[in-house]
Amino acid sequence: MHKVFISYHHANDQWAKNQLQQWADEYDLFIDVSVDTDDVKDTLPTDSIRRIIRDDYLRDSSVTIVLVGTQTKGRKNVDWEIYSSMYNGTVNKQSGILVVQLPSTCPTYWTAAHEVEKAEVYPDCSSWTTISDRAEYERRYPYLPGRIIDNLLAPKAKVSVTSWDRIAGNLNNLVTMINAAYDDRALCQYDLSRPMRANNAPAFI
Repeated sequence: MHKVFISYHHANDQWAKNQLQQWADEYDLFIDVSVDTDDVKDTLPTDSIRRIIRDDYLRDSSVTIVLVGTQTKGRKNVDWEIYSSMYNGTVNKQSGILVVQLPSTCPTYWTAAHEVEKAEVYPDCSSWTTISDRAEYERRYPYLPGRIIDNLLAPKAKVSVTSWDRIAGNLNNLVTMINAAYDDRALCQYDLSRPMRANNAPAFI
């Protein structure tokens, strides 16, 4: 089983993290190595924040699941965790990234970055569209963090975006996507040009 770190907005979306953890424990889907990073001081230098999260908190995880609710995109800790998961460090190497849109976002689109997902996770989808326009990604995924959009546009980043219903209805889909993210993690060329978020964004509706 792969070691998975779950990044999410604690105040709004704890229920989803708890459900993932329950499934993982009950069905031996993955090893959850998530921890609370609220005690990382945002006054530290960017490199120090990255090192603490990646080397101390993400530990030896190899896949990061980002749970996306309505307020996730503005959370500094989530941005730090995504950045640190994508950073190829000396202690811990970069992870594969899987994004799960929660029901609160009313998702209608998904992105299959790995070929195996198209047949096994989305057998009901008969055609696929390649997108290279940021505005179109932002229209389709209005709640995704900016750093995720950056890497949907990066041709070799391999970030998949799915919906909660797609995994809740069939846990094999979750396993398939975790395995795909793990298998391709070392091949990813992530875009880390965006500065790490310094503050939480104001809540929005």
